[in-house]
This record gives sequence, structure tokens and C-alpha cells, in this order.
Amino acid sequence: MSPLDIHLADLIARLDEELPGAGDLARISEARLRAQTLSDLGDQLIDHYVSKAKRSGASWTEIGDAIGVSKQAAQQRHAPTAFERFTEPNRHGIVLAQEAARTHRHDSIGTEHLLLGLLGESQGLAYEVLVAKAGSEQRVRDAVAEALPPAGAKALRGHIAFREESKAAIEQARNASAELGHDRVGTEHLLLGLIRVEASPAARIMRELGFTPDELRETVAARGGH
Repeated sequence: MSPLDIHLADLIARLDEELPGAGDLARISEARLRAQTLSDLGDQLIDHYVSKAKRSGASWTEIGDAIGVSKQAAQQRHAPTAFERFTEPNRHGIVLAQEAARTHRHDSIGTEHLLLGLLGESQGLAYEVLVAKAGSEQRVRDAVAEALPPAGAKALRGHIAFREESKAAIEQARNASAELGHDRVGTEHLLLGLIRVEASPAARIMRELGFTPDELRETVAARGGH
């Protein structure tokens, strides 16, 4: 048994169940995408504890020893990132957004992918707010599906970059958290960041679902930052 009680047989069974009609080559591509997602989550797990160790006064030499790399490598790989103040559900939502882009074979992460990521993180306040306003999770998914670009010709390898509109939404999420006096950047702040980038697909989808920036800000002010 592994430390996380994750078994290869379970991963295989789930992939086979979700792709019943796919051939072996298609399953290889899907397995690679899922392996990348697991790797991204693993990196975020390490980053989480590196941040805690730094706040507790640990040196980069000590952290490097704990990871099994040099001091310099630890600094380069785990220095503060753009998502340092993001909550764990929000970081997971970012990973899910990347996975959504990979699954659809898109070469960049758009605001519509970020919206899908928030919808995939059911522990986040953004999920609750989205479903409450739309009436159902499926209604949101259907709206996003209509806004997604056509699938690409082949699966992408390696890093997938954020579009400029997505970078703007992430920056707006940080701004929203700071404006409201919240310590962390939660899924609710990213939702607010998305609607603030008015010309983006996610903002258009949210407006069609009945959201307004002012009403959403009031909701986040009342319930976010916990």
C-alpha cells in the first residue's frame, strides 16, 4: 500500500470506465494527461510544505536536504510563485483548468478553462456560488461547452501557457482579495476576477447566468476570506 493509498489498479479501472470505447493509443494519451495532472498536484503539495517551513524559519539548505536536492535547486524550484497566497482549493482549480485545456487539446489556458476548473473544485465557495445562481452544475457546464474553441488536432506536451485574459483575471483575483482585506486568494476571488475581465468568455458566460460584478463582490465580501 502506498502512503496515499492510491493503487495503480484503481487508476486503470477509472480510466477504462470513463473511456469505454477508446483504443489503446487513445488511452495512452489520456494516461499521459492524467500523469501530468498528478505531477502538478505533487509539486503543489511540496510547495505547500516548503512555504510552511520557510515561515517557520527553515533555511533553504535544510529544505533542500528534506527534498533531496541542493540548496540552489530548492530555491529555483520552490521559490514563492504567483499562486503563493492561493488557497489549496483555488490551486487545485488552476490544475483542473490546465487539465481541461489538455483534454480539449487547446494550446493555451483561457478564462473558460479557469471557469471549468472552479466548477471542478466542489469544496470551493466559487462552486457553491456558481451552482446557486445557475440552478445546476450542468447548466454552467453547458454554457462553458458552447464557449470552448474547437478541439486541437493533437494532444500537447509540457507546459500550457495562460492567455493574457487569464493572466488578467488571476491578477484581478489578487486585487479583489486585497481590496476586501482577505489574507488568502480563494476560489471566490478568482470568480470575481473572471467577471472583472469584461471581454473574456468567462465574464460573458457569467453575465448570461445572471451575475453582476457588484452583486458578486457583495457575496464575496460577506462570505469570502475564511
